[in-house]
Amino acid sequence: MKTLSLKTTKIANMFQQLHQNFGGQLHRESTEYELDLDNGLGQGLIKGFAFKGGVSFVEFDMTFSENFRVSWNTQHSSPFYFAYCSQGQIEHRFESEEERRTLQNFQTGILFCKPSEANILYFEKGRRLKASLIVINATGAQTDHGTNHLYHNLRKSFFSDRNSESFAYVGSYNLQIAEKIQQLRFISHQGIAKNLLVEGTVHMILGLEIQQQRDDLHNNRNTNGSLTGEEMERVKELSEFITHYAETDLPIKKLSRKSGLSPSKLQEGFKLMHGRTVTDHIREVRIQKSEQLIKNTDMNISEIVYSIGFTSRSYFSKIFKNKYNCSPKIYRKGNRMAAS
Repeated sequence: MKTLSLKTTKIANMFQQLHQNFGGQLHRESTEYELDLDNGLGQGLIKGFAFKGGVSFVEFDMTFSENFRVSWNTQHSSPFYFAYCSQGQIEHRFESEEERRTLQNFQTGILFCKPSEANILYFEKGRRLKASLIVINATGAQTDHGTNHLYHNLRKSFFSDRNSESFAYVGSYNLQIAEKIQQLRFISHQGIAKNLLVEGTVHMILGLEIQQQRDDLHNNRNTNGSLTGEEMERVKELSEFITHYAETDLPIKKLSRKSGLSPSKLQEGFKLMHGRTVTDHIREVRIQKSEQLIKNTDMNISEIVYSIGFTSRSYFSKIFKNKYNCSPKIYRKGNRMAAS
């Protein structure tokens, strides 16, 4: 088994070490790093972003050619790691442990390692892995006591004393995080706009991961409802199908047949992923598409209504106004005035 030892959580130094050990092509643009790999160790992409306040984000989309482990030892510091697995699985243990814990597809993990002890992550060969890590360092935007605000609040939240032991938590399935990570991949803006959008989305992911742990503790159990990991994957695939074909007729029975899931499991999955029912989600996707068409095309409102799958212009106008606080006509007028 190949082993890589990382001694830092600073993105620039981390990607230098990854490049030295993995090879590949390293690209940098401002605070964004991207390592493309296609060699004997594996194929894929590792991306990283550095933000203010001691926050960084690392994403793996890799298929390793042999079993691999990363030993992460930052020695004198104790960062928080918020992990999420979008595809495949990750195994983890602290250096002092024998047994490994597993983050499966769509599961969250919170890791805190006391100083001088290493986090060890295991990646399986021949299996595509999509996973992300949000790292919160003690250095960054400071409190009056010289500690990063966010880091300080996390310490207060997770520990009652200052001499914290290593801590690991593997949470429930969470499809909302998968959706946010998917949004990251489709951010096409450049420059400061891209930086702000990526940073905002990463903070939303962090908030969802923290809330997941709170919800599990509140329920006094680690629950994934009645859905298996495979069923959660089908819900995600169906959600992507709806995004691309929202204008078509999509009754629950048809979606149930397509996914192989019962209507009740579909509803449960969509509430987990989107916080709303299947019907409400279809309507939301259609309204979002209509907003883009109103802004970016010369189609009249009636043409837009029918092109996105609605049959009633008055109904469309009502739900559009509920979302954007104005009629479709006024929304278009306002956008054109702003652009002129």
